[in-house]
Amino acid sequence: MAKYSRIEVALEMKKIGMIPLFYTSNAELGKKTLKACYDGGARIIEFTSRGDFAFEVFNELNKYALAELPGMMLGVGSITDGAAASLYLQMGANFIVTPVLREDIAIICNRRKVLWAPGCGSLTEIAKAEELGCEIVKLFPGDIYGPQFIKAIKGPCPWTSIMPTGGVSTDKENLKKWFEAGATCVGIGSQLISDEILKTQDFKKLENIIKNTLETIHSIRVQNS
Repeated sequence: MAKYSRIEVALEMKKIGMIPLFYTSNAELGKKTLKACYDGGARIIEFTSRGDFAFEVFNELNKYALAELPGMMLGVGSITDGAAASLYLQMGANFIVTPVLREDIAIICNRRKVLWAPGCGSLTEIAKAEELGCEIVKLFPGDIYGPQFIKAIKGPCPWTSIMPTGGVSTDKENLKKWFEAGATCVGIGSQLISDEILKTQDFKKLENIIKNTLETIHSIRVQNS
């Protein structure tokens, strides 16, 4: 069972402005990655379910987060059907992120008041997701649509909350474009938690990258407020 409700997760997403996402098949390496992100100030992290037995790794990571990282909201991404969503909810996933819009996932998550963020690529899909109770929409792939897509959507639908994923980097100018366009938060994967960092296990470097990126996002938001 999720520790945090969809409203709590949505508010934290909007507050912190960034969700790191990563995958590893090594649970111990995953724990160290979570700790570095946590020490850097991240409080929401997405574990992408992209490998064999990924659910077993997530299970270990979420137990670790609950025991050792107070306030950490760990969720899971790359979920493509209701059965997978149900499996991860049994393991206490605090949110579900999908690359596509699926009503079966919406029903399953809404029933348990767990946040779900579907990947959408048109205003019609976004409107449908919101009709199904979506709090924050995932714009995916973000690099294909770009910041101007968000700006265009926010014109007729200023209430829409959008999280671009893909094409988002830690570079200040890149982040500035997304947030000035109206992004609620951003999802960052390999640009933040690189294969090199995982290979070398330079977790102090990761901690500093997380910290600096969060500070950059905060400064951009202050300037635009």
